[in-house]
Amino acid sequence: MKAAAGVILATALALALQTSLAGTNAVDFVLVVVVYVALSYGPVTGLLTGTFAGLVQDALASGVIGIGGLAKTIVGFLAGVIGTQFIVAQSLPRFVVFFGATILHAVVFYGLYMVLNLRQFASAYPAIAGQALSNALVGVVAFQLVELLPGAVERRRAARHRIRR
Repeated sequence: MKAAAGVILATALALALQTSLAGTNAVDFVLVVVVYVALSYGPVTGLLTGTFAGLVQDALASGVIGIGGLAKTIVGFLAGVIGTQFIVAQSLPRFVVFFGATILHAVVFYGLYMVLNLRQFASAYPAIAGQALSNALVGVVAFQLVELLPGAVERRRAARHRIRR
């Protein structure tokens, strides 16, 4: 139950951050949270987080509701499968997963818009590559922070306890 609350809080925070920075597409914070959750908790949780976050993001954006949700659902599930099948405990494999997840998300998202003939896009390869790089860096840093912070709090408490003696 505690993990579910954390996932919902992280998703809400990412959605708020993404919508407040609507002019910049350098980092997709919602996608970073989806991939992070998928790598941490598995494919089912990644799928559910991707569905929820994608649909809410679609509802808040001015586009077709469901396309972003489907793209994030697929990415969340596949990132969770990769996280369970391969060792992604180090920074480089995590970087590769975040990078690849961003590319896959863009392929599904833009591909669905083009297949449904809803919108045509100019060549977006440099923007997608830049966003993939940014998402990968933010994702790796997020993993490092989450892994280091609990230990830092405990180390600080232990140091304070040693000083009092």
